[in-house]
Amino acid sequence: MFNNFLRENKISAAILTVIRLYLGYSWFTAGFHKITGGFDASGFLKGAIAKPVTGPDGNMVYAWYVDFLKDFALPNIDVFNFIVPWGETLIGLGLLLGCLTTAAMFFGLVMNFSFFLAGTVSHNPTDIFLGFIILTAGYNAGRYGLDRWVFPFIRKTTKTNTSKHKAAA
Repeated sequence: MFNNFLRENKISAAILTVIRLYLGYSWFTAGFHKITGGFDASGFLKGAIAKPVTGPDGNMVYAWYVDFLKDFALPNIDVFNFIVPWGETLIGLGLLLGCLTTAAMFFGLVMNFSFFLAGTVSHNPTDIFLGFIILTAGYNAGRYGLDRWVFPFIRKTTKTNTSKHKAAA
């Protein structure tokens, strides 16, 4: 019942738009400030490796993630210095414009969980909660945005391309 309200109701779409705009603004400004102000993730990664998330017994909880940061992310810091600010900015744009909303929110949640696994709590729990609401709502979260025109265009384009391929076969 709640899923139907979230996914189909126009009042829900209006509420989702407010949530989407809030998250979009947060993502966009975070990314834009990193792009314009310079960004280097190496300090954050070194801190996450040096002081990983520990459980009550003092042992690392996400040893696999620390290994990922140490063995992959840090050696490829230039890639991450590009991906993080541009990813945040594009996620923000997608959410602000309501364009490919569910894809933007999916990647936003991936980044939120990445920050969370590295030990940054901040506003991540709230963003994750709101992000799952947007993701669950699907198309309805972008109903009052560009998704209203983008999705029919994609459906029409893929249907046309599929018809052309079937006719050629």
